[in-house]
Formats: sequence, C-alpha cells, structure tokens
Amino acid sequence: MVIWLTGMSGAGKTTICTALHDLLKPHLPELVLLDGDVIRRAFSQDLGFIESDRKVQIGRIQKLAKILSDQNLIVLVGALYAHPDLLSWNRQNLQPYFEVYVKASMSLLKERDSKGLYGSSAPNVVGVDIPWHEPTHSDLVIDADQLPNPASVAHDIARAVPRLAAKLSEIQQ
Repeated sequence: MVIWLTGMSGAGKTTICTALHDLLKPHLPELVLLDGDVIRRAFSQDLGFIESDRKVQIGRIQKLAKILSDQNLIVLVGALYAHPDLLSWNRQNLQPYFEVYVKASMSLLKERDSKGLYGSSAPNVVGVDIPWHEPTHSDLVIDADQLPNPASVAHDIARAVPRLAAKLSEIQQ
C-alpha cells in the first residue's frame, strides 16, 4: 500500500513521515519511506524546479512507489507537488492508497521557512509563483497551524489506515 503525504514546503511532511516510520518500522519491516527531497537528490540531477520538472519528479516517485507497493511493501511518501492529475493517478494506480494533506497557512510556512523559499525572490516556488493545487479528496487532513505533535499525528494516521491500525493495536497491547 501507499500512504502519500502532501503539503507545501515547510508544512511538516518529512517530520510526520519520519515520526510514522519511527513508530511502525520496528514492527513492520516491510515499511519504506520515500521523501521527495531525498529522491530528488538521489535521482533528479537533470531536473530543475519549474512546474514541468516538478511533474516529472512526482512521476518518478509515483513509479517507484508503485514498484515497491507491488512487492507488498508499505510505502510512505512525503511529496510537495500536488497537481490534481497526479493525485488522481495515485488513486487509480496505487492500491490501496491513503492520502494525507498536511495543510499549513502561508504565515506558518514563512515562519518555518528552513529552505529560505518564502521570504526570498527565488523563482519556481510552489505557492508563490507556481500554483499550489490544494488537494480536495484527501483521506485525512492535518492542520499544521494547530502545531500538532508529530508523534501524535503519526498515531492519528496509523489509526486511520486499517492495515496500520491493526499493527498499532498490537503494539499498544
């Protein structure tokens, strides 16, 4: 299965994916984590950050997630770009699929801006000069502005995904 976390840069996708991975990996060896930034550094030296390159990047992550999921692995993905066509492809091709939208206000993103994207004149920033397509059919929405504890969010996600909920129940007994 694939659990796909999306949200703008700085929303907390990587932090939440890491918390979920740390919670479950000791009990689910078939759990793998694909972080968009890590995948970009490993495989996408040929891509920039323009919108068309972002689509190619997500396409690569989608294909990798499918290959791993088809081998009965549980794949956690943290990825920024959320064009409706790409998320629709996920629903049609990644089964079972669970989508989490980590929603954050621009003021929170600017406050957290560890990459220096929102306060600069850097080009090709999603949500600034590349449109952010807010997901409309996510299975779970996390409000990052409520400053949720990542470990607590990891438990919330695990409880919302039936395959993970059963394992979480086992762990807690």
